[in-house]
Amino acid sequence: MKSILATILFFSVNLIFGQNNFPAAWQGEWTGTLEIVTAAGKVQELQMELHILPIDSSENFTWTIIYGEDREAGTRPYELVTLDAAKGLYAIDEKNSIQMEAYLLGGKFYQWFEVSGSLIVTSTWLEGEELVWELVSGSIEPVSTTGGQEMEGVEIPPVKTFPVRVAQVARLVRR
Repeated sequence: MKSILATILFFSVNLIFGQNNFPAAWQGEWTGTLEIVTAAGKVQELQMELHILPIDSSENFTWTIIYGEDREAGTRPYELVTLDAAKGLYAIDEKNSIQMEAYLLGGKFYQWFEVSGSLIVTSTWLEGEELVWELVSGSIEPVSTTGGQEMEGVEIPPVKTFPVRVAQVARLVRR
């Protein structure tokens, strides 16, 4: 019983600590394997790193993603910018005129955006000693629209469903 309570307390403190001290509590060089899956199953597996490190003379942190063995070609040197920590509002600055808002909600860090006809949602969170990074993408074109009619005197709003085509998941550990 004591070990169960200790485990619950550890994970509760970890979640609260991660939320209140983001991004400092997530600081480090994280490394692991990224799995890319479709409806057909796993289509690719590659090495992935995420470096979250303080930037000198700034409140910002690096958010450098490195994909694969070719570190030069696979490096994405982004910057994590704090916009309003009290509201959980951040941005990922890609250093190429793209700066996307990101949100810290309940200990998870989210981005939701559209690029070239694809909707993409990323989420990153601490899970024990691991940092989990997940990306889900699919077309911005809905596969169906249902509702949009009156039923028993109640106006039902139209609901569009979007396809999910690819999921990418990496479980990373601090180096």
